[in-house]
Amino acid sequence: MDTQRSVALVTGASRGIGAAIARRLARDGYTVIVNYSGSAGAAETLVAEIERDGGHAITAQADVSDAAAVARMFDAAEAAYGGVDVLVNNAGIMRLAKLADSDDALFDSQIAVNLKGTFNTLREAARRLRDGGRIINMSTSVVGLYLPTYAVYAATKAGVEAMTHILTKELRGRRITVNTVAPGPTATSLFLDGKPQEVVDHLAKAAPLERLGQPEDIASAVAFLAGPDGAWINGQTLRANGGII
Repeated sequence: MDTQRSVALVTGASRGIGAAIARRLARDGYTVIVNYSGSAGAAETLVAEIERDGGHAITAQADVSDAAAVARMFDAAEAAYGGVDVLVNNAGIMRLAKLADSDDALFDSQIAVNLKGTFNTLREAARRLRDGGRIINMSTSVVGLYLPTYAVYAATKAGVEAMTHILTKELRGRRITVNTVAPGPTATSLFLDGKPQEVVDHLAKAAPLERLGQPEDIASAVAFLAGPDGAWINGQTLRANGGII
């Protein structure tokens, strides 16, 4: 893949891991489409930063849980650039509670964004991604750790991993790879918000490397799978977690 002429669509890219992925792919030469749902200001600031550093990027508003909005986003990418070469499914939410205390809203919202949202973008990519492209989905190392309060969140991500494996087989003959990156505890607001400091400290020490992951650590894993060195990796889940599992 010639990254200098490739287009990468990163969902949920206005902040956190998604923003780090967008920055890294832009540095690697991709034209980056920075998807966001509600954080227009943050997305526009990120695009301005990428452009200031010599990269190329545009914003694209779409709630990934809305299939029609996702289709329009791909339409816009095709109108602007002729198509998409790399899809990074980063958009997601995490709401934690014990299973017995999880209400319908907690369940439905995470299914809508994490699972249905990924399904929506995968469906469009399966139809429209240019041959020789890359799809990188985001899971979590909680699929494997199975920590209390993470049941619904982990279930959505286990579903994403299942879709990854199956889509590799359905795209046979098009030279498109489909993989998943499963971060461990990573220093983003998604992970840190609402956690007592003692919990954060415990999780930071849990991996043998004894620190939280940084968004740039995850972006590096995504960049590997998106780039030429990842061309022979297909249908795999890469646990980027410092060895916590």
